[in-house]
Amino acid sequence: MLIRLLRRHLAPYKRQLTLVVLLQLIQTVATLYLPTLYADIIDHGVVKGDINYILRVGGIMLGVSLVQLVCSVGAVYFGAQTAMAAGRDIRSAIFERIQDFSAREVGHFGAPSLITRTTNDVLQVQMLALMTFTMMVSAPIMMVGGIILALRLDVQLSGLLLAVIPALVIGIGIIIYRMRPLFRAMQNNIDEVNRVMREQITGIRVIRAFVRDKHEQERFAGANSDLTAVSLAVGKLMAFMFPLVMLIINVTTVAVLWFGSMRIDSGEMEIGALTAFLSYLMQILMAVMMATFMFMMIPRAEVCAERIEEVLDTESSVAPPSDPVTILGSNGHLEMRDVEFRYPGAEEPVLRGIDLIARPGETTAIIGSTGSGKSTLLHLVPRLFDATGGQVLVDEVDVRKLEPGALSRTVGFVPQKPYLFTGTVASNLRYGNADATDEELWKALEVAQARDFVEQMPEGLNAPIAQGGTNVSGGQRQRLAIARALVRRPEIYLFDDSFSALDYSTDAALRAALARETTDATVVIVAQRVNTIRDADRILVLDDGQVVGNGTHTELMRSNETYREIVLSQLTEEEAA
Repeated sequence: MLIRLLRRHLAPYKRQLTLVVLLQLIQTVATLYLPTLYADIIDHGVVKGDINYILRVGGIMLGVSLVQLVCSVGAVYFGAQTAMAAGRDIRSAIFERIQDFSAREVGHFGAPSLITRTTNDVLQVQMLALMTFTMMVSAPIMMVGGIILALRLDVQLSGLLLAVIPALVIGIGIIIYRMRPLFRAMQNNIDEVNRVMREQITGIRVIRAFVRDKHEQERFAGANSDLTAVSLAVGKLMAFMFPLVMLIINVTTVAVLWFGSMRIDSGEMEIGALTAFLSYLMQILMAVMMATFMFMMIPRAEVCAERIEEVLDTESSVAPPSDPVTILGSNGHLEMRDVEFRYPGAEEPVLRGIDLIARPGETTAIIGSTGSGKSTLLHLVPRLFDATGGQVLVDEVDVRKLEPGALSRTVGFVPQKPYLFTGTVASNLRYGNADATDEELWKALEVAQARDFVEQMPEGLNAPIAQGGTNVSGGQRQRLAIARALVRRPEIYLFDDSFSALDYSTDAALRAALARETTDATVVIVAQRVNTIRDADRILVLDDGQVVGNGTHTELMRSNETYREIVLSQLTEEEAA
């Protein structure tokens, strides 16, 4: 998964990667060449007292060191640039895929997990790429080159490498094998900490209202302790790795000095050669150490890559059509034919046998008990979900065959829980129409009964809105969300219980203004309040996912017991009449 992810997102940067490898190759060759020059200075300059030779070779060493420095800086610069660009591209790919998800896929992963995958998981993969370009590329070159040059200096002394390198590889391999499941648990625990933290921040008012502070502190402490325990287990393995590597390096150094001194004493080796051999040995073992550092990052990056690929490989259940219809008539005619919807794996459908016709210039209302499927029915029109049976038609075209942009322009949807984005009143309203003028915004606010409170804000249309609209009341959020839909001026308006936070007088005034504004549009309203929908041209009564009544308020009061029960639970017999 990790290799596949990096290969796909590094493909556009082949030129930069080639340059990084070339610079790393030059600087590694320069690094390997320096001990040979150092040995020559000792054997042919210091031992023989040849000052001119020392100065000449020393000058060459300075030149080689300068090349090494320039290439090293260049490799790090271009490597970091490429790694950051790849991280940016992966984040963008995840974000774009999440934007395509329906509510089903978002619910499957959960918002906290998607946030972790987009941020922390990508960061781990990005850091691995950075370390690879700055360290890992040079490590195998240095290791192979060091071994060749060490053999060139003394074959018998190089035999120590046959024992050292396998010992390092086996020791590191055992530790990494034990790390991998811990890293997966760590990422899952980060998800859990994010989830608990997000719930507590979002639900802070509920927590305070029910005095559940201590309970939530204990819940967060539990999630935090689980993450700490896994992190400590990983830390212990990491803490064991470096002493193991250093122990092997130091033991090897002592062994080289021991056996090398005996070969010098026998005249089979020169002092400069032993010095150079020690330098090559250190370079070989440092390359192994760099690889060790990388190997510590690989298991976590691999787990993160699997989590990223899981998101990227998940196709939305609301797929765009292969041959979309891009142009619709401007009628706004909405029809549902024998519509069914069921969640994956559910034994019973949420909706079944739904038939509905909503015409331009008419208001169609949907009412029913809690859990009867009212909101789900409305969500099928803008394709937040796709019907699992039957057809949802806009101007005689199945919404599954419509180009998403065309559907979005035709349908204006105000959700049950209105959400406002960080910005201003104007920036939120222009989500409906980016080119809307200030006059059009004020007009929409006036219809939505929001003009008064916006005018009272010191900045007016430029008044700041906090994330989620938390700095305005629930009723104000609903009215701003309605105004946002009005700014778009679609052919079909869908209101999903969008008047529930309004007082009765504001509700009545808004509906009256809305009726004047949408005379040529199709309006579908889901509501719990009977007063909100009693004047609708047609009322659908839902019960247990089925239509059990269809007609006007007067007709349903006479003929439909379910509707009558709902009405009389809110109004007296006289008020209902």
